[in-house]
Amino acid sequence: MLLKLLYDTGLAQASWLVGCQATGEAIVIDPNRDVDAYVRAARAEGLAIRHVTETHIHADFASGSRELAKVTGARLYLSAEGGQDWQYAFAGEAGATLVRDGDRIVVGNVRLDVMHTPGHTPEHLSFMLTDGSATDRPMGVFSGDFVFVGDVGRPDLLERAAGLVGTMEAGARQLFASLQRFKQLPDYLQIWPGHGAGSACGKALGAVPSSTLGYERFANWGLTTATEEDFVRIVLAGQPEPPAYFAHMKRINRDGPPLLGEIPPQAPLDVRRLAEVLRDGAQVVDLRPTRDFAGRHVPGTLNIPASRSFLTYAGTVLDYAGPAYLLAGDAAAAAEARRDLTLIGLDAVAGWFGPSALEGASGRTHQWTPAEAAGRVIAGTATLLDVRGRTEWEDMRVGASFHLPMSEIVRRMPEIPAGPLVCMCATGSQSAVVASVLRAHGRTEVANLAGGITAWRGAGLPVVSSRSS
Repeated sequence: MLLKLLYDTGLAQASWLVGCQATGEAIVIDPNRDVDAYVRAARAEGLAIRHVTETHIHADFASGSRELAKVTGARLYLSAEGGQDWQYAFAGEAGATLVRDGDRIVVGNVRLDVMHTPGHTPEHLSFMLTDGSATDRPMGVFSGDFVFVGDVGRPDLLERAAGLVGTMEAGARQLFASLQRFKQLPDYLQIWPGHGAGSACGKALGAVPSSTLGYERFANWGLTTATEEDFVRIVLAGQPEPPAYFAHMKRINRDGPPLLGEIPPQAPLDVRRLAEVLRDGAQVVDLRPTRDFAGRHVPGTLNIPASRSFLTYAGTVLDYAGPAYLLAGDAAAAAEARRDLTLIGLDAVAGWFGPSALEGASGRTHQWTPAEAAGRVIAGTATLLDVRGRTEWEDMRVGASFHLPMSEIVRRMPEIPAGPLVCMCATGSQSAVVASVLRAHGRTEVANLAGGITAWRGAGLPVVSSRSS
């Protein structure tokens, strides 16, 4: 048997390739839309992908299960659990095999026993792996977004991201019940989760790619919390705001992500078209670092640096309904960003402009020091706009600030006070993106607090902290 982790750092997302070397066949669990990566990985091991499955209807990335099954001719397995409202709308068209708790997927000498583990979502499945060529005892569990290293899947996304009111407490109770069942399994079982540190699918995911049930039984708060009421209270408290695009991902993953096929390369567009594109209201994303964008940019462009947080920021501030253009340093950077955007269903990248588009650019975003920001705020000549999440804000904030989480900025922009603004987050990165969004939407007097609230505190400026209350 072969087991291989394929990890996308931008999504903090794990896919798993399991192969039977005796028969040359393999299964992929929870693929994203970069399907060529899985085909190459299997081919390098002398395997052919004959089976594809996923643990649940994902919220944080566009599933590649349908695409990978189409490309390879593999059989697609999808959950039949969760009730009528949580069935895959494209299952029939895709010829998928629907599986339930107790079913089995056979891959040569390897078998995956299906476990229904609801809570994160109603239809969620986990897969218990047994290498039949070695033993009839299971080796581990692909736990998806059910159990992570050090954490458990959040049960509030259906309500907070998809707007299904009244579902998060019920989900929390389902999750507790699933964990009680899970705890009856042997301690030696390995746990292979679907996400690592940095994912918004939990509160405090560990950075280690795998664990064991025995270790998690005493190290994971979700498995050590004894009573259902305590568990429900803890799991629903302090969850971060889900990025705005999660609701869209739920819809397209339920209905079926469009098949991408081969993505043809794009030549850079004539820079003379940039003014026309901006005039037509299109989104133009400048991929450069925050500091470079602040020093000089084309007015009307958005700054979403090609960093580890690129997809979270892009999915939060970009409009899925409109075309997007990129401003990139070269063809490779443009192609990588375009590929990344397809992972969250942003397929409408209409083209890209090269660095020559910056010649003569007049845009500037002032990076205020904490002293400058404090002076303006105290004088009443600017509003400090705090774009951190609610939990961060409740834990520690600047008293004279206006709070609006980044995930809600686009939707609630009319609520932001008129007049000059200085945007603030934890370190200055999120707020820089927000500042570019506000300026692109016509707010001309917008600055960014360099270093965020971390720099503010470092300068000895006052904060309101729940820790001292």
